[in-house]
Amino acid sequence: MRAVTIERFGDPSGMAVTDVPVPAPGPGQLVIETEAIGVGGVDAVIRRGTLAGYGFTTGLIPGSEVAGTVTAVAADVDASWLGRRVWAFTGTGGGYAEHALAQVADVDALPAELSAVDAVTLGNAGPVAHFALAHAHFASGESVLVRGAAGSIGIATVELAALGGASAVAVTTSSPERGGRLRALGATHVLDRSGGGDPGAPSSYDVIIDIAGGPGTSEFVDRLAPNGRLVVVGAIAGMPPTDFGERLLRAFQQSRSVATFSLDTVPTSERDAVRAAQFAAAARGELHAVVHDVLPLGQAADAHRQMDEGTVFGRIVLVP
Repeated sequence: MRAVTIERFGDPSGMAVTDVPVPAPGPGQLVIETEAIGVGGVDAVIRRGTLAGYGFTTGLIPGSEVAGTVTAVAADVDASWLGRRVWAFTGTGGGYAEHALAQVADVDALPAELSAVDAVTLGNAGPVAHFALAHAHFASGESVLVRGAAGSIGIATVELAALGGASAVAVTTSSPERGGRLRALGATHVLDRSGGGDPGAPSSYDVIIDIAGGPGTSEFVDRLAPNGRLVVVGAIAGMPPTDFGERLLRAFQQSRSVATFSLDTVPTSERDAVRAAQFAAAARGELHAVVHDVLPLGQAADAHRQMDEGTVFGRIVLVP
């Protein structure tokens, strides 16, 4: 089968289309013939080599999110999965391929009305946004700032915060055009990447969801209201600096807090319930899957170039 591998960490030219064997399911696994493959920020972080010290090696097939049809199951997996359309989380790799392996615990059936492209746009991003807001103890009437709002997680966070009754939903983004699209999804204030550019925006926020990471994260700690909570859910701009503690202690009397969040800490049953509800809402048009582009699998490097250039709004999806 055709797959995309990382042959050299760094820029997207280190990715290559190769022929590899179709995977065979091990215990608890099934094989999915992919119909759509999500291109995520974590894929770019891995490809750049940012996480090379965490066990990632060349030859890796990136991609953590696919949708398609189950074609094989292990002996210990219910055979009724065969032939079903599903969304699946494939772990930290394996998705950029014509067939992908997944643990049955990481697979969800798709509503007939939901396309595979929309499924990989929402399947991981929607639950991350939902549980990140929950991790921040977001409540109706509070103000929310989404830092790095142009990706699929940021867009879902904006929409869910607005639907959840936020008093204000501010976003940081790179252009007025993106700001206009985010307003259509529920944003009330559009800021530039430094957090300025809208004199009418709140000066501080009850909740900040930080998807960007990188050097600017610490500056946004200072934008928290008293008892404000900043939750870091991504690092597409690199690892944040290490001065969180100093920033917090300088404003000790404000009782601010900083946390990280990973969907890995949420019980599978809770993730599945939220994902199923979001898939159903998307099928009804109540939640929006924002797709930037759909590209052939062989153009994965082009997708990553667009991500590196910062031109993507929503999610790029690969199709075999």
